Amino acid sequence: MASISRGIKYLLTNRNQFLDSIVKNYLSFLPDKIYLSLRFRLKMGKWINWKNPLTYNEKLQWLKVYNRRKEYCSLVDKYEVKEYVRSIIGDEYVIPTLGVWDNAEDIDITNLPDQFVLKTTHSGGNTGVVICKDKSNFDLEAARLKLRASLSQSIYKGLREWPYKDIKPRIMAEVYMSDNIHDTLLDYKFYCFDGEPKILVIATGRNENLCFDYFDMDFNHLPFEQGGPNSQKSIAKPYNMEKMIELAATLSKGMPHVRMDFYEVNSQVYFGEYTFFDSSGMAKFNPVEWDYKFGSYIMLPK
Repeated sequence: MASISRGIKYLLTNRNQFLDSIVKNYLSFLPDKIYLSLRFRLKMGKWINWKNPLTYNEKLQWLKVYNRRKEYCSLVDKYEVKEYVRSIIGDEYVIPTLGVWDNAEDIDITNLPDQFVLKTTHSGGNTGVVICKDKSNFDLEAARLKLRASLSQSIYKGLREWPYKDIKPRIMAEVYMSDNIHDTLLDYKFYCFDGEPKILVIATGRNENLCFDYFDMDFNHLPFEQGGPNSQKSIAKPYNMEKMIELAATLSKGMPHVRMDFYEVNSQVYFGEYTFFDSSGMAKFNPVEWDYKFGSYIMLPK
């Protein structure tokens, strides 16, 4: 009886999380708009105002359904996007590719350097990333296991981020980037609206306590949280912030909204990725007024 009671208490406490899991795993056949409405209600605690979306998170759902531009598909492919970026801002900002494979079993590291990075070309976050710092001690079979699992996952299926729907899942090897200035490789994410960068977020503590700090384009710290707490440590302004702002504006031109990610490695800027749906539009702001403020920056196309 005690175990049943604990089970009931858990379900009541985590009711929305439990129901969201049901929607995600058993109702994936639903049309995008209905599916997103249900998941948004369970994760964000409110229904999407499809006719007049006001918040940032609502507008990202609207863009998923109504702003389906074909070119976005190649921009979220981590391999194909490099050629596009190279043609717009130059090869010096693109991390070199060392190899591409369709299957985990095909990975051949014999011709790779002692340090390299493997990643799936259709995934997000670190779910499909494997870092090798010493090839002599590298567990290739464990890497294949992780990458194989990533190849089977679909961002579209779970989050309805439609640009990922028809991407061919592949595995790519890249040059390992290490920064002699910072202990860890930092990435700088610029929120761009119609080609204008307005907000910068810097993530720190990835291997410990993940923190997110937001800044305006003059590097003033902004008083809100989203995705995680603010860091308790002082965060230095990127050495190449002005250059990254310039590149972000160029690469995001003509897009209602996109997050442009860059790395700064030994004072050199490198392109990271295009992210059209930050946190898939399902991360709360604290205070909530910033959800509306970010939302006011997005001018939805007709």
